[in-house]
Amino acid sequence: MSVKDDIWTVALEEKRRLYKDKGSKLEEQSTVMFIGSKNAGKTSLILRFLEKNEQAKPTTGLEYTFGRRSKGANMVKEVVHIWELGGGAFLSDLIDLPISASTIEGLSIVLVLDLSEPEELWNTMERLLQQVRQRITKVMHEINLTNPKYAKYLENKAWKKYGIDHLDKDMINPLPIKLAIMGTKYDIFQDMDPEKRKTICKTLRFIAHVNGAILQ
Repeated sequence: MSVKDDIWTVALEEKRRLYKDKGSKLEEQSTVMFIGSKNAGKTSLILRFLEKNEQAKPTTGLEYTFGRRSKGANMVKEVVHIWELGGGAFLSDLIDLPISASTIEGLSIVLVLDLSEPEELWNTMERLLQQVRQRITKVMHEINLTNPKYAKYLENKAWKKYGIDHLDKDMINPLPIKLAIMGTKYDIFQDMDPEKRKTICKTLRFIAHVNGAILQ
């Protein structure tokens, strides 16, 4: 089940706590934020994720929905809070709202890029990743002031996939969240000039590598 709601009401009512007793927890919560190119198919991805057979509508501003299901013998409830930023990079400041000390550990960001518009792709990707990193840096600083052990835990977790002796450690700066970079409109992309496709693929792989993201 999913419900769309007023963004400010959602922001006030979302009260996830930083520490929970995992042994007795009856509800697991996570947050997924979809950002990226305008008209790249973000809403369609969300509808598919929620298994909703609806026509996608244009997203204006930052919109919210959620999904819920129960799993396991103990019927533990899983709740996923889903945010979608519309308009490409135009409203990038709104990225700050879903990213907080209480959501950062369970946060996933999906950066959806329109491969059919390579000139616009780079600007959108740069601006959105810059805003994400800027906000996360601020949140990590706040966490470090109140709970430095937790901040260190998040940093170590981000670096775990690389290891402290990775050859590229001087250029890598992994984000302490789950980040996925997803290209859409591949049917148009595959008909582009081979050299242009090669350059785009190489660059996206590099961006994903240095930010600790997965590329899809």
